[in-house]
Amino acid sequence: MIEQIDPAAAWQFMLNHPEHVLLDVRDPIEFAMIGHPPEAKNVPWKFAPGWRINPDFLEGVKQLVPDVATPVLLLCRSGQRSQEAAEQLAAAGYLKLYNICEGFEGPLDDDRHRSSRGGWRFRGLPWEQN
Repeated sequence: MIEQIDPAAAWQFMLNHPEHVLLDVRDPIEFAMIGHPPEAKNVPWKFAPGWRINPDFLEGVKQLVPDVATPVLLLCRSGQRSQEAAEQLAAAGYLKLYNICEGFEGPLDDDRHRSSRGGWRFRGLPWEQN
């Protein structure tokens, strides 16, 4: 089962469960240039610009999280790619999956901008850029 969790609840979960892994599934350029939560691990689900699925995604996660009982929180830009990635992990037997439903940047606003209506950054949670 994949639990939907908002960014603030995800942050609280991370503080309360040190055994967790925060998996950022965005393209490496997004991860580095737009920013990411501290200690997030980047294993892309899809690669820009064509948004092709990463054929090595599952193997990358298995190397990072060998125990399928480890809580894994998944994050992308808005919650869509992370949901898809979580579904792949659930099918592979991972048991404790949490999709951060607003993502890092949140949904588009009326002007087609992000980070103004939701998301990790909008909620004022810790983040950094490379």
